[in-house]
Amino acid sequence: MTEFFSPEAMTALLQVIMIDLVLAGDNAIVIGLAAAGLPKEQRRKAIFVGIVAAAVLRIGFAAATTQLLQVVGLLLAGGVLLLWVCWKMWRELRQNHAQETQAIEALSESDVDHDGIIAGKAPRKTLAQATWQIVIADVSMSLDNVLAVAGAAREHPNVLIFGLILSVALMGIAASFIANLLQKYRWIAYVGLVIILYVAGEMIYRGVLELLPHVAGS
Repeated sequence: MTEFFSPEAMTALLQVIMIDLVLAGDNAIVIGLAAAGLPKEQRRKAIFVGIVAAAVLRIGFAAATTQLLQVVGLLLAGGVLLLWVCWKMWRELRQNHAQETQAIEALSESDVDHDGIIAGKAPRKTLAQATWQIVIADVSMSLDNVLAVAGAAREHPNVLIFGLILSVALMGIAASFIANLLQKYRWIAYVGLVIILYVAGEMIYRGVLELLPHVAGS
């Protein structure tokens, strides 16, 4: 237990908390945006399915990813994947906030932009279309989240477990609140982006060091 409070573990813990916060908010925005074009009752169903699916997928990916990262070469591949996640986040942060507003309105069932309609500007779609979009996005974003947490936690299994539990809890309990928080305070998302970029770089560095003996011996 004392290992949990070592300087290295505490640094990893702070990184994991920020990663969870930013990626849970990002995932919630995607779910809200996909559900925004639905009528109110269907919107609630789609958001519920999306949040439950995100939580379940995080648990499933966590069980597999922690083992897979022990395979030579996959640490490097995970780092490269996180670089792509950083690029995707950067583009999203630079885009117009109008879509995010529609997503947050759908998540919170409140008229954020005071136009008299909740998520009224979002394109119309069917429940099946929205659910399919949400599940596809959840698969990608849950894997991103688990990879980033596993990379940040490094050799601290307690931090890894805490990070994964926090990730599931944030998606299940506070998705709407976090999405709204990140829209109001954009700097939080930028700090999270820098941390994920750092974790990606470190994973790539450690992955290359891991591969070198195998390349030299071949």
